[in-house]
Amino acid sequence: MLERRSLRAPVTLGVVLIVLVVILGAIWAISSFLETERSGLFWTLFVIGIFLLISILAGVIVYLTLTIKAVRLNQRQSNFIDSVTHELKSPIASLKLYLQTMSRHTVDETQQRDFHRIMLEDVERLDALINHLLDAARIDRGNEPEEDEAFRLDLLLAQCAEAACMRYRLPVETVQLESPPVAIRSRSVQVEILFRNLIDNAIKYGGAPPQVVASIRLVPGKETQVIVSIADNGAGIPYDKRRKIFGRFVRLGNELERSTPGTGLGLHLVRTISKSLGASVRIRGRREIDGTTGTVFEVTMKNVAPETVAAGPDQSGSES
Repeated sequence: MLERRSLRAPVTLGVVLIVLVVILGAIWAISSFLETERSGLFWTLFVIGIFLLISILAGVIVYLTLTIKAVRLNQRQSNFIDSVTHELKSPIASLKLYLQTMSRHTVDETQQRDFHRIMLEDVERLDALINHLLDAARIDRGNEPEEDEAFRLDLLLAQCAEAACMRYRLPVETVQLESPPVAIRSRSVQVEILFRNLIDNAIKYGGAPPQVVASIRLVPGKETQVIVSIADNGAGIPYDKRRKIFGRFVRLGNELERSTPGTGLGLHLVRTISKSLGASVRIRGRREIDGTTGTVFEVTMKNVAPETVAAGPDQSGSES
C-alpha cells in the first residue's frame, strides 16, 4: 500500500508538469502573434506564463525529491530482503545440518539433548521472525480494529521483559522494571507489540552484556498521562539519525556487514502504533540524563486511571 502511494504521486506530478508545459507553450505561441507589447492581452498572458514557469520549476524540484525518496525506499527494501533472507537461511541451514547428523550418525543422549536444544532455538528464531512480519502486515493494513480495554501496563511491561529474556537466553535481571501499579485503557495487543519491539531493540543493541531499564512515571501536572522509558547501555544513536530510524526497512549501517539480526521493521511498528494509540515517542541519549552511554526511548501514553498509580521513586521527569 505504501509503495503504491509513493508511485502514484510522482506519476501524477509528471502528468501535471506535462500539461503545464503544453499550456505554457500555447501561451508563448499566442503572445508571439500579438502586434505590440502594449496590448493588455499580452501582459495578461505574460503574467500567466511567469506563474506557470514558476509552478513548473517547483514541480520539478518536488519530482526530484520524490524520485530520491523512491530510490532510498528501493535501497531499504533491498536491505530488508537481505536481512530476511539471512534470518531465514541461517536457522534453516542449522536445522538441516543437525537433522542430517542425527539421521546419518549415531549420537549419544547428551548430544541429542544439545541438538534438540539448538534446533528448538532455531525454530523459535523462525517463529519470532514470522510473527514480526505478520505484525508489520497487520498494523500497516489497519483493517483489524481493536476495542480499548483496561489492563495493567506495568504487568504487560513485565511480561514483555520476561519473554525477551527467555528469547535471548538471558537472565531475568537483564531487564529491570521500575514501576508503580498503573492501569490504562487502550488496545492491549498493539501496546504489547510496541513495548515488545522496544525491549527487543534495547537488548539487541545494548552493551555486552546488555542491561535494560524499563520504567513508568507520571507526567507532571497531567495525572492521566505516563511516560514509559526503555533505556539500554549500548553505544547510542547519533542525533541526526534519531528520526530516520523510524522509517520502514531502515537499519543503520551495511546490511551484509551487520551481525545483529533484524528486519528494519521494529521501530517502524513502534512509530505506527504510537500514532494509532495517540501516544508519542521521543529518543534521548542517556548521557543527557545520567552521563552514561546508551539510548532511552520515552513513550508518552494517555488514558491512565490516576487512582491506580502509586507515588513512584521518580516523579520529576519532563514531558516528552
